[in-house]
Amino acid sequence: MVLRQLSMAPRSRSQLERKLRQCGCDDEVAAKVLDRMTEIGLVDDEAYAQMLVRSKQSDKGLARRALAHELRKQGIDQEIADDALGQVGAGDERVRAEQLVAKKLRSMRGLTPEVQTRRLAGLLARKGYSGEVAWPIIRDAVDGLPEHRRD
Repeated sequence: MVLRQLSMAPRSRSQLERKLRQCGCDDEVAAKVLDRMTEIGLVDDEAYAQMLVRSKQSDKGLARRALAHELRKQGIDQEIADDALGQVGAGDERVRAEQLVAKKLRSMRGLTPEVQTRRLAGLLARKGYSGEVAWPIIRDAVDGLPEHRRD
């Protein structure tokens, strides 16, 4: 069961425990199996957390707050999660937010600045960006558009 789960995608120990419990596996047997898988390196929460942070941050553009939530949801220990989140610096987060805003603005030509601002704020909020990071980026991006510049 564990090997089949791991062959589909990397999993955290907590996810595998839940899956074994769903299938009616005894908790003691599950613990022994997972201990052995951890011992031989097939289950590694640290590597899983690092991979999850890298992929979610680069593919989906999630901020530290959203990444922390994702790691908690996957059952990753807080200390391991903090180490994995250490990869994401404030500068990286700001750059990624700017990229998300620039990409979204391309599809919002012709809308009023208020609508653009509201939609961009919603986008960044859903991705876990704080207002401190989001608002200056949104303001600069919307004000910098040629269609909103004063003659």
